[in-house]
Amino acid sequence: MIPIRILIADDHPVFRFGLRALLNAMPDTEVVGDATTGEAAIALAAEARPDVVLMDITMPGIGGIEAVRRICAAQPEVRVLMVTMLEDDSVFAALRAGARGYVVKGTEPAEVLRAIRAVADGEAIFSPSIAERMLHYFATQPVAPRETAQVSHDLAFAALTERERAVLELIAGGLTNSAIAERLVISPKTVRNYITEIFSKLQVADRAQAIILARDAGLGGGAPQ
Repeated sequence: MIPIRILIADDHPVFRFGLRALLNAMPDTEVVGDATTGEAAIALAAEARPDVVLMDITMPGIGGIEAVRRICAAQPEVRVLMVTMLEDDSVFAALRAGARGYVVKGTEPAEVLRAIRAVADGEAIFSPSIAERMLHYFATQPVAPRETAQVSHDLAFAALTERERAVLELIAGGLTNSAIAERLVISPKTVRNYITEIFSKLQVADRAQAIILARDAGLGGGAPQ
């Protein structure tokens, strides 16, 4: 069994110690490093190449949200699970930055492990209280249409798999299907299949609309022309 390689980014030493002990005791998880600031998390993610980053929001320096945005832009293959005390609208900022899940501190260890495994498998997952908050948001908040659309886009991006997100990154960077296939070492037919799935999840009709959404989400900046 190849363990899930995990980076912990949190400025609370007791929390990091407890989480590291839990994860290193499991046969399918391995802690490859820990960081106490957003800047340190970015540097360590580039060096250790983790599968999953567990990211707090409130940390010294640039903080967790900006760290997620930079890590996901530089390493789209890395999945980020937010683990935080905040049970507010920070979840939407985290999704826009590229996080795949959001759980609150105090969650039972078994649920934290389940969330890590789900995110590592490309799923999106949220604590029950966060999921309820999101549902409440959709059901009751009289937001403007543009804000509603933004939240919808956030959820759609969270539903993309790692490979779909990588393909979208290259689409947003202006690459053709043939160039994407060559870059990812897959067939053009497989690229077309990924694009069909991306269009469906983003609810767009064509490539131009997908590029607009992707660039609004910060994708495409690192892809070669």
